[in-house]
Amino acid sequence: MLTNLNQAAGAPPDVPVLALSGVAKQFGAVHALRGVDLRLYAGEVHALMGQNGAGKSTLIKVLTGVYRADQGEMRLGGQRINAASPLEAQRLGISTVYQEVNLCPNLSVAENIFAGRYPRRGLQGAWSIDWPRMQREAQALLARLNLSIDVTQTLSSYSVAVQQMVAIARGLSISARVLILDEPTSSLDDEEVERLYGVLRQLRDQGMAILFVTHFLDQVYALCDRITVLRNGELVGEYPAAELGHKALIAAMVGRELVATAATPPAPLQASAPAPDWLQTRGLARRGHVKPLDLALRRGEVVGLGGLLGSGRTELARLLFGLDRSDAGEISIAGRTVRMDSPATAIRLGLGLCPEDRKAEGIVAELSVRENIALALQARQGLWPCISRAQQATLALRYVKALGIKTADIDTPIGQLSGGNQQKAVLARWLATQPSLLILDEPTRGIDVAAKQEIMNEILALAKQGMAVLFISSEMDEVVRVSDRIVVMRDRAKVGELPAGSSEHAVYAMIAGQA
Repeated sequence: MLTNLNQAAGAPPDVPVLALSGVAKQFGAVHALRGVDLRLYAGEVHALMGQNGAGKSTLIKVLTGVYRADQGEMRLGGQRINAASPLEAQRLGISTVYQEVNLCPNLSVAENIFAGRYPRRGLQGAWSIDWPRMQREAQALLARLNLSIDVTQTLSSYSVAVQQMVAIARGLSISARVLILDEPTSSLDDEEVERLYGVLRQLRDQGMAILFVTHFLDQVYALCDRITVLRNGELVGEYPAAELGHKALIAAMVGRELVATAATPPAPLQASAPAPDWLQTRGLARRGHVKPLDLALRRGEVVGLGGLLGSGRTELARLLFGLDRSDAGEISIAGRTVRMDSPATAIRLGLGLCPEDRKAEGIVAELSVRENIALALQARQGLWPCISRAQQATLALRYVKALGIKTADIDTPIGQLSGGNQQKAVLARWLATQPSLLILDEPTRGIDVAAKQEIMNEILALAKQGMAVLFISSEMDEVVRVSDRIVVMRDRAKVGELPAGSSEHAVYAMIAGQA
């Protein structure tokens, strides 16, 4: 049984540096937070964990004054506070370092550290910035983080890892009592992550309270003292990290116990020999995104990617489709090594991608259903010759009928369709190119149950027709239901494979390192 500190008699006796009690936040009919408690103590690193939609981002925005809580209270050092803005939160001593560093790349390192609080010299009304003092103090702050750089250089001239250290130094410059780090390691390699660990341990030992938000399980156990888990906007519990194993943490995040999987036999092997590999990767990697990975995809097969958010699933899809460049390893198609340097190359080689963010990366909302469906085919054959309006109409009508896309007509702007019908139109776009491999990244996210089932049925039908399908979904029941094999990922690396017929529990157990 897990030790939930909210219920344990031996909870830390000290007054928390920061304490939230009964915090609730609602957006329309959506309850983003419901009665959430959080306690941060001096001299600890505290992990905030939860799947996508758990409420982590909303909670951070309440902490930092971006949002006002609808209910509940927040206390800093025992005194009730109610920050009305991020600037006010900073003045109170709450500093945040975001995944995307929110500093000014065109300013110098020193200017970024002291922006809005430049040291001055001279008399009232005739003062100027004390540049030498600012540079000395910036150098001293960075020295506390074991970083020696030229603070007069522009921030953009340094790596993301250095920029994050500068953001932390800014927090130190305002005498922050609480440091919030939101996905700080997502763009760092292993060496940079270890360096950040060292800095955070040093700050912890100096008495700072650190809230560490991450999707990487191994980093939680390498760094954190306690863990708070949110699910669907509600507090699941607060636990000592030493007492909450990988398996129990995942169970708390996903809302189900991970039982032993030995009793679940794998599906029987088919009598027919598997098709030859169509696409293979060997040691494919991108620094800070995906660790060296071997993968084989075959025609007529659905391969599921199992993993929690942040495991590297989308990053792998982007590498395969040429949206990002790999910096190690190779990709081969039909036995021939290829250079996947752009989406245009991927399309020409027979790949298609339905992206994770349908609205931002999938559809062009102002264009019609007809034009959206024709986009990939036009991209494959180049700017010329243009696909005529009549050809577009024939293509669109065929797939509107085949996929049951509900639209007034094919010239309706796609932005007016429901989420499910938009997703079907994106799927139609790639089917029109007759790809050999279709990569589906969260194809059922945000659509209703009926539309989900239709898309799942279409995926299985495509595989039966000989297409290779790479299926990515946060809904593990969908992954195990449609996959012939499941490639399991954790913390940007492949940790194993499971056969058809494996249970959700087997996938979660492998993610937890207990398969």
